[in-house]
Amino acid sequence: MIIKDIRVYRGRNIYSHRPVIKMVVDIERLDIPTKDIPNFNERLIKRLPNLSKHSCSYGYEGGFLKRLEEGTYLPHVTEHIILELQNILGYDVKFGRARNIEGDLYYIIYEYGLEECGIRVGKLAVEMVNKFIQGEEFDLEERLERIRNIIAEIELGPSTMAIKNEALKGGIPVTRVGNGSILRLGYGKYQKMIEGTISQNTSCIAVDIASDKILTKQILRDHGFPVPEGDVAYNEEEAIAIAEEIGYPVAIKPYNGNQGKGVHLNITNKEEVSIAYRNAKAYSDLVIVEKHIKGKHYRVLVVGEKVVAVAEKIPAHVIGDGIHTIEELVEIENKNPLRGKGHEKPLTKLTIDTISKMTLKKQGFELEKIPKKGQKVFLRESANLSTGGIAIDKTDDIHPYNIEIAVRAAKAIGLDIAGIDITMEDIKKPLTKENGAIIEINASPGIRMHHYPSKGKPRNVAKAIVDMLFPKGSKATIPIISITGTNGKTTVTRMTAHILKTYGYTVGMTCTDGIYIDDTCVYKGDNTGPKSARTCLADKNIDAAVLETARGGIIREGLGYDLADVGVITNISEDHLGSDGIETLEDLAFVKALVVEAVKVDGYSVLNADDPMTPYLAQRAKGKIIYFSMYDNNLTVKKHIEKGGIAVYVKDGVIVIANGQIIPVVKIEEIPAALSGKVLYNVENALAAIAASYGVKVPVNIIAKGIKTFYCDTTHNPGRFNLFNVGNFRVLVDYGHNIAGIKSVIEAAQKLDANRLIGVIGVPGDRINSSILKVGEICGQGFDFIYIKEDLDLRGRKPGEVAKLLEQGAIKGGIDRKKIKTILKETEALRAAMYNAETGDLIVVFYEKYQPIIEVIEEFIKNKDLKNIEIKLERA
Repeated sequence: MIIKDIRVYRGRNIYSHRPVIKMVVDIERLDIPTKDIPNFNERLIKRLPNLSKHSCSYGYEGGFLKRLEEGTYLPHVTEHIILELQNILGYDVKFGRARNIEGDLYYIIYEYGLEECGIRVGKLAVEMVNKFIQGEEFDLEERLERIRNIIAEIELGPSTMAIKNEALKGGIPVTRVGNGSILRLGYGKYQKMIEGTISQNTSCIAVDIASDKILTKQILRDHGFPVPEGDVAYNEEEAIAIAEEIGYPVAIKPYNGNQGKGVHLNITNKEEVSIAYRNAKAYSDLVIVEKHIKGKHYRVLVVGEKVVAVAEKIPAHVIGDGIHTIEELVEIENKNPLRGKGHEKPLTKLTIDTISKMTLKKQGFELEKIPKKGQKVFLRESANLSTGGIAIDKTDDIHPYNIEIAVRAAKAIGLDIAGIDITMEDIKKPLTKENGAIIEINASPGIRMHHYPSKGKPRNVAKAIVDMLFPKGSKATIPIISITGTNGKTTVTRMTAHILKTYGYTVGMTCTDGIYIDDTCVYKGDNTGPKSARTCLADKNIDAAVLETARGGIIREGLGYDLADVGVITNISEDHLGSDGIETLEDLAFVKALVVEAVKVDGYSVLNADDPMTPYLAQRAKGKIIYFSMYDNNLTVKKHIEKGGIAVYVKDGVIVIANGQIIPVVKIEEIPAALSGKVLYNVENALAAIAASYGVKVPVNIIAKGIKTFYCDTTHNPGRFNLFNVGNFRVLVDYGHNIAGIKSVIEAAQKLDANRLIGVIGVPGDRINSSILKVGEICGQGFDFIYIKEDLDLRGRKPGEVAKLLEQGAIKGGIDRKKIKTILKETEALRAAMYNAETGDLIVVFYEKYQPIIEVIEEFIKNKDLKNIEIKLERA
């Protein structure tokens, strides 16, 4: 098998509402059932025995094993291998499928836990299958270990993962920013950023103070808190001098270290000072020497102004069994599934280094010694989890006075989230200078010790952090309206955004010509895909988002948001058939249905009751449905209203909302975009925009005001039924590019009292021949004269190929061949049409590129009185 393509779907997609990877493979004529490949099944199950528990399509444990015995195909086997390898690596993934595309090409869809892991495991599974087919040996464990090392570097640590999971549990969208520990919680103006446990509310100064141990001690001392006596040593001699001045035992630590690295406690002589100094020096240019405080090590976790968890930290150790050496006991403990590298798991693996050897020596041990059964042997005196320590929950034991001290200490440094390290004999007693001290304060405290204590009750610190960032009653996200459909989605998007702006929202909008923040275009070009949606929702200025969501982006990457408050499907008609596996209207409806599937439980799906595909869409829609219709006698609408549903429709020339009562919104004649009702499809677009706005609780009077002030001009709706007066004739500019869209524009244009209708027509080259011919036929029926042009992007067609099909279709539509001119360049075709226009003509141009068309019109208006305009005609 050969991998031809790998595509990652990070959000909800047409295959699953979970993140998946799509891998396209070429089986190279290996369409052989597995039972016919010698020893394949046996080798597979021997290497991955848990595959025998996969249920597969049979729905019971062992179902996949039965499929193997019956004989299944390699892409299907690969799918199960990928899922199982991820399970082995710690990811609970279950969804997968394999399907034939054509010939030897298959796609394999599979859920993933970590993108980097999912991609590598996919490649590993294909390699594994190829090795099994060829009968070659394969070191699976070595390859998995490589991936584990990558996971350890890239995966979120337990603390950050706990915050992510808690936010998701509370319905807050979470976006990982980069490959580090930065998370964006929420959307728009309500979003909050957090890195590890440093929130966006934490000041840089507070973090800098906490990172400077001497400065922290000074501030704490100034506030009257007990702290260890000590100073900074600039060289080894100074370290010894400070130790002897303050008296042994002492502690030595890096000036700005973390996670217990380079920390030595209970040092009792010059020799130990020298060793400890050199070790600490490896982590920091400066070294702190301070009085060793006897007692137990406690971590008090402060969030906001509350102590939410307390843990006693026990230094890294092993317990003798009377059989194994200390070194062997370390190896045994490191096989504990709870221990991993760094912060990847609840506990960190034990390490043997200079500090551990020194600690063992103090206890009279060497690595080769066998401790007695039950004897506790410490490998560290510092009690950090990152150096292999464990934690015991003591939240219920802390004395109220110590709670007060911890909160005050965090405030003194300026931290909203802080880990206060206290050493004292018993946290149940009040802290004084005589019985303990605050050792240090952490600005980004790990919380895994509280979520996964080795003993005691787990404490949900992540929830406390999320609750602090988003107090009860506060918002984490903004109203999101996602709009798709074959025709009208751009106008509905712009119209809806205009209504929301009229209501006072700062609106983020994505559409075919850019990303807009209020009225400012921040990115130009087609921005209807998931990347554009993510960019828009990340903007901290917006408090509402209206997202045009196109078919192409959905197919390529899925959705760029989690759930919308309102999903809108304007209609489903023939477009893009024959592309990306879409062969029928049902295929197209399936893709676009994702927009109404990804709607909040208390949200709304807005559907066109006049569209034949709506019954299918309604079955897939989530939330409540709002139907819209051009007719008050629409049966779907009538039944929906009878059942207490909401509908928006036209009644006696007025758009009304039915929601328990009939609420008038606006007269058709008052809608500028509809040109007194002549542009019927903009009435339909207004219905959809009104329904969407009503779904996010915009008052009806504001909706009406927004509709009445939305025009089909270059400001409100560029490129959609823009009408220009050019001397004694007019030019209508529209993005009609499919059968239904072009037909609707022509029907509207026929109502504008033109002397002649002149068409400047073209269609994208990726449409199937029958669609192009049909467009030509419609234009041949509707126009008095036609200029045929082609797009710059031929989309795989030869020059003149689309034009020839349009000409054939136009002649079939009834227009005389003499009334057709082919000028392939779009701008030149429009120039020719305007140059040859007669009084009262209306030129309708279906453009590919909007701005060049506008420039040609403006140029013509500017020069319309000049008799000699040079026209360069490019003929096919």
